[in-house]
Amino acid sequence: MAVCHDANQQIFPLAFGIGDSENDAAWTWFLRRIKDVFGERPVKEVFPNAFHGICMYHLLNNLKNKFKTKTKELEQHYIQTAKAYNLQEFHVLFYTLCCAVPGAKEYLERVGLDRWTRSHSPSRRYNIMTTNISESMNAALVKVRELPITAFVNEIRLLCQRWFFERRNKAKDFTSKMSKDVEKKLEKRRDRAQIMDIRYADEYNFDVIDGDQNFCVDMAVWTCTCGKFQLDQLPCEHVLVVVRKSAYEAYDLCSPFYSREYWYESYSGVINPLPHIASWCIPEDVSSFKIMPPDVRTSAGRRRKRRIPSVGEEQSQPKCSRCRESGHNRATCQNPIALHPSGQTFTPCSTNPSFQGASSSYHPPSSIDDTNS
Repeated sequence: MAVCHDANQQIFPLAFGIGDSENDAAWTWFLRRIKDVFGERPVKEVFPNAFHGICMYHLLNNLKNKFKTKTKELEQHYIQTAKAYNLQEFHVLFYTLCCAVPGAKEYLERVGLDRWTRSHSPSRRYNIMTTNISESMNAALVKVRELPITAFVNEIRLLCQRWFFERRNKAKDFTSKMSKDVEKKLEKRRDRAQIMDIRYADEYNFDVIDGDQNFCVDMAVWTCTCGKFQLDQLPCEHVLVVVRKSAYEAYDLCSPFYSREYWYESYSGVINPLPHIASWCIPEDVSSFKIMPPDVRTSAGRRRKRRIPSVGEEQSQPKCSRCRESGHNRATCQNPIALHPSGQTFTPCSTNPSFQGASSSYHPPSSIDDTNS
């Protein structure tokens, strides 16, 4: 499965493939088909010149597991370092991260700074720093994953058909020049730009004062020393200060890939519905073709349903509806529960030694006289 972002930062499915298993041969075949359709674009065997980035989230889990630490400070320093837009900001944050976790510097440099940081990446990563979009696509198909392959493919078609219809109409009805998500980003940046000041150098160069820092904006080459303008291809807060004080238009400084027009064109194609299989007109050369099952080795036991978690990934725990604690359910609960606000508790007979054998040693009285004796 190959996915990407559309102009509105929503998941856009590019291609689906069916292989015998998730191995090198299947992935090579899938990537070759993508290359045939989309051309020479951004492993190594099919796209030798493509850049291979690393998911920021998975590398963080590897870092926690290697150095046996799960502090919030580590996570905060790491995320800020990975998302830094310029080298000056990166070096300050990276130094703080390495001081908090001794040994992290050598490990992260060995992985390659260009593979997990935005500031060192040889190509624009925009805001795609993780594999969340593929995980979200897996979550959207989790309920139909166990269907037969033909029914599963049809469910994918129905999902894409619904997405294309809804998003095409949403883009058609939107009136702004940019997509809805980009408009929200620009609005937030405009609000921040209100408190900034500007110094003029010439008609193209500006010095923007942001608190106790200053950033240089060069409108001749569309750059800002903060790094956001050139990496996100959207005007940053400092560029919007220049726009407010000059004759520049903010929308002209945005990449056309964020425009409402590109958003609409992404979903301009129609995924047609399919009639019942009985009405299909299947050509003779297709109907006579015999498709054999794949020659694969099936492992013994029940087939796995849940995805394999990555290193350090925390799994959701069941919560008991009886004692409200995590790690078990009501049927297996052995915790005592309070019967009275005074603190008296009740423990199930199976775990209370004082009740062991009580059912066999107790005999009800045969008469009222027996109770008095």
